[in-house]
Amino acid sequence: MNYTFAFFGSDEFSIIVLKELIQAGYVPSLCITQPDKPKGRKLVLTPTPIKEFCIEKNIPCITPEKLDAQEIINNVNEFDFFVVASYGKIISQKVLDIPKFGCLNVHPSLLPKYRGASPIESAILNDTKDTGVTIMLMDAQMDHGPIIKQAEYVFEEWPKNKQQVHDTLAQLGGRMLAEVIQPFVQGDIVVTPQDHTQATFTRMIEKNDGKINLKDTDYTTYLKYIALTPWPGLFFFIQKDERDFRVKIESAHFDTEKGFVIDTVVPEGKASMSWDGFRNGYLK
Repeated sequence: MNYTFAFFGSDEFSIIVLKELIQAGYVPSLCITQPDKPKGRKLVLTPTPIKEFCIEKNIPCITPEKLDAQEIINNVNEFDFFVVASYGKIISQKVLDIPKFGCLNVHPSLLPKYRGASPIESAILNDTKDTGVTIMLMDAQMDHGPIIKQAEYVFEEWPKNKQQVHDTLAQLGGRMLAEVIQPFVQGDIVVTPQDHTQATFTRMIEKNDGKINLKDTDYTTYLKYIALTPWPGLFFFIQKDERDFRVKIESAHFDTEKGFVIDTVVPEGKASMSWDGFRNGYLK
């Protein structure tokens, strides 16, 4: 069945969800993403991954600085529903009221647990391997609306970085979303209010969250490595030439006897090297 809907998203998580929707036959009439942002040392204006994907697939895409209901309506007059997957901006009630049937959100946690900007990172940092995905009906409050569908996913062991966790939950969320769209629009799904007394909240990850002390060798440091790789990555500072010298941890593992073990590092301004090579050259 053909529906007219807008897709709100920005990053790779959004692309995976959108690919699952397209594969199931749901192609958005409009995509809405964040504006191009300066990136890299030369601060080149760079589009979001979802914008690049939309250009490739010839899907209309807008990048408003401020989300305005009229601008959305000017592009497509009527919508059956909206889909939001890792858009990264607050959506006002005025915008949420545009579509006929409401706004569906894909959130990579078992709400009300881990509301907010970093549910995947927070699950890893807290070693919550029994995580999952929630499809919810959005309201104006953050991750607050009633639940349409949930699915648990248990990681027996954490992968080497969060990317696999991210991709697994995005694919699961996209498939779940494709399954609920038609019954949702037809009124065949009963939504369930969240138990707000059980809500936990996450904050946005910042670059400085990756800073560690070389004396930190326990399992929580390894969880931090998984959760923050590839961005912002773990790093530490040493004194060199009378200044702080930044060293990024490129790869690491956890040993039950030795604890958190660094394998390779990237010293500031240098190429990747083994931990033994770095230690012998810089720490002696």
